[in-house]
Amino acid sequence: MKATIEVNNLCIRANHGVAPQENITGNTFEVTVHLRYPIDDAVINDNIESTLNYAEVVEQIKIEMKKPSQLLEHVAGRIRNALISRFPKIQGGMIRIAKITPPISAQMQSVAITIKW
Repeated sequence: MKATIEVNNLCIRANHGVAPQENITGNTFEVTVHLRYPIDDAVINDNIESTLNYAEVVEQIKIEMKKPSQLLEHVAGRIRNALISRFPKIQGGMIRIAKITPPISAQMQSVAITIKW
């Protein structure tokens, strides 16, 4: 049996962007991660060791978000690789990173990148 374990709209302050000012002042980002994971053991055992601990997923995301990058694609790829390395039972997923106030002269809610695998 598989499930999708979700971390939705995790708010993190980070320094990602192409503009030099973004690396100094930073921006607010919302990170959403959905991970497909086998849950047979968790259904039977009711034990956190039998599943993907979302608190540990959040910590991995925070670690990767602290490393400045120019491109959100690069950040999303790093998060994916770190999660797969830390939790090898992940069978697929989705990562969405939204920059809440991009330095663009236009009215918008956010800009975002989504990767799926």
